[in-house]
Amino acid sequence: MNVENAQAQMRKGVLEFCVLAIISEGEIYPSDIIGRLKDSRLLVAEGTVYPLLNRLKNMELLSYQWVESNSGPPRKYYQLTDKGRQFLTELHKTWQELAHAVAVNSKHLKTMEQ
Repeated sequence: MNVENAQAQMRKGVLEFCVLAIISEGEIYPSDIIGRLKDSRLLVAEGTVYPLLNRLKNMELLSYQWVESNSGPPRKYYQLTDKGRQFLTELHKTWQELAHAVAVNSKHLKTMEQ
């Protein structure tokens, strides 16, 4: 396994959590989600977001509504459902545990970098 592949897998692993966290801030259009992911350098491939949104909707973690647009066809805006908020809360707890475990187990890396 090469480093780039490992990095891509790590990003992919947290993509669902980050997408849900972005949507938790309020109703959002998919291209805005993609922009946020790109800005944070997390996006693995743009084509992964739409299937992910559809899967999360099918799991009843997201809902959407169509909003008329002045510049074209109506747009689909996503928001978290109550079930989605609960799911995100559990993912956040897991993330905190993982971040702590990584921090504890990688303290020696700071000395290696110096």
